Amino acid sequence: MRQATAKTVVDFKPSAERIQQTIRAIAEKDHKVFFGPHSKRRMHERGITRLDAVRVLKKGHVDGVIVPGDKVGEWKCKITGKVKGSREIGVVTIVSNGTSIFVKTVEWEDL
Repeated sequence: MRQATAKTVVDFKPSAERIQQTIRAIAEKDHKVFFGPHSKRRMHERGITRLDAVRVLKKGHVDGVIVPGDKVGEWKCKITGKVKGSREIGVVTIVSNGTSIFVKTVEWEDL
């Protein structure tokens, strides 16, 4: 949890449109999208590929609320989108300082 100090800078929550634009731009630079062990396990269990998840990040939309991450400059949200010939996928992301994406988990949205 963040603690406020005299030197703390408070980030203003980005709009859904703004964070969506940021996520799409970062996803174009594939090397700036990181998958942790949890998201990799879930992708394997659910038959969702890295390519599927990145495509959702590039073309999907913000679904739900945008919340601050654990660190200053982080924002967490879910991006959902339908992969061609497939079902709708949700990709829970943490955007860090508008420069990289950490994929927290992936899931099927229609279950």
